[in-house]
Amino acid sequence: MSNNNETLRNSINDVEAGYEYMLAYAAQGLIDEPTSGGSGPSIRVYLERMQNGLVSIVDDFETVINDATGDNAEIYLNYLSVLKEDAVKSKKAVDLVMSLPSIGSQVIDNLNASIHLRALLTDIFLIDEALTSLSRHQ
Repeated sequence: MSNNNETLRNSINDVEAGYEYMLAYAAQGLIDEPTSGGSGPSIRVYLERMQNGLVSIVDDFETVINDATGDNAEIYLNYLSVLKEDAVKSKKAVDLVMSLPSIGSQVIDNLNASIHLRALLTDIFLIDEALTSLSRHQ
């Protein structure tokens, strides 16, 4: 795996892991964010990683696309504009949640349901699978 692919994988993993953790967190029915104890990292750790992934994922995809697509690069790069819009909107939603003094399950449930975050995940899955398919047929 090239370094560019590894960087992209890390960004994707940061976004996906944050989403998966949010699903479990929302199911706990917490009114307020736990202040200490508990098992594992806090919701804020996952949201911070997600923020980082949202900031870098478009550039990471662009680098891999330029390395892997050859003559079809323009088609893939055009789709990145869709992913970028959804990443920007999703980051704004995560930023809003991170600004709260306490993060309860209900607000995380609402973040999970955000159409922007769901669209972003679908964008990631689509372009990632397209790149994987392309690499299998080259």
